[in-house]
Amino acid sequence: MITRFTGAFVRMVLVMLLIALPSMLLESDADTRQIIALLALFAGGLVLVEYGALYPSLIEFRDASPFNRLRFAMLFVTVAILSLIERGEVVPSLLSSLLGHLGQTIGGAIDFPFSPVRLVIGALSSEMPPEHLDRVRAAAGISYLVSLISLVIFVFLMRSGRWPGRGTSFNVWVNLPTFDPTAGRDVVYRLERDARVNILLGFMLPFLILLGMAQAAGSLPPVMLPDPQMLIWGIAAWCFLPASLFMRGIAMNRIAAMIREQRRLADTAGPGQRFVPA
Repeated sequence: MITRFTGAFVRMVLVMLLIALPSMLLESDADTRQIIALLALFAGGLVLVEYGALYPSLIEFRDASPFNRLRFAMLFVTVAILSLIERGEVVPSLLSSLLGHLGQTIGGAIDFPFSPVRLVIGALSSEMPPEHLDRVRAAAGISYLVSLISLVIFVFLMRSGRWPGRGTSFNVWVNLPTFDPTAGRDVVYRLERDARVNILLGFMLPFLILLGMAQAAGSLPPVMLPDPQMLIWGIAAWCFLPASLFMRGIAMNRIAAMIREQRRLADTAGPGQRFVPA
């Protein structure tokens, strides 16, 4: 009980720090800080309740580390890097300068026709100054790199047998609280279907987000578009959400394969050695 609550409290603090990080590093007015504080308290309280409770309700893969840890690290690193780059525009430092040059290099390297970075730049208003477009290009490039690295790490952990860990059981009810194994068709079929849907959404979501950005660029006042915190959270969401859907789809496909393998072993086992997969 104490261990579970301690872990939930640490996760709550980290989530609150993530939400407040851009506001802590960048200048913002009092109203913005109050709104961010309320959002941080709400998100932190949700995480505390979810991880502190014995029974799950919303958060998936709660006991299947390091899935959620990797996703959180991906988002935290993205937000932290973008916040430091934007802070360098006001308070220059060696670290922010290095990150800015790295982002410009990566963004320029992958800024080719139909690339994600080119699509981001094309979705913005043509009236934006070149300096702001360079900031967006650098932010998109380095965020895209962080997402790709996170995906590669997760696939490596899964292929090497470290997720789920060897010799450990996977509780579908605890780790997929919104998935009912007893409803509808066969559980393996439904898991594979959901995996395909998540991977497809991972492909489509960057374009849908860019469509929303294009609509916002045409409706928001021009003075709001270069806002540093809007840039940070917009680019972070554009990179994090598709990568997170990719990871979820890959994970659900892996779970379906595990259940199928358990069924195969149960079918080939002797009459006294059969078992029912959990």
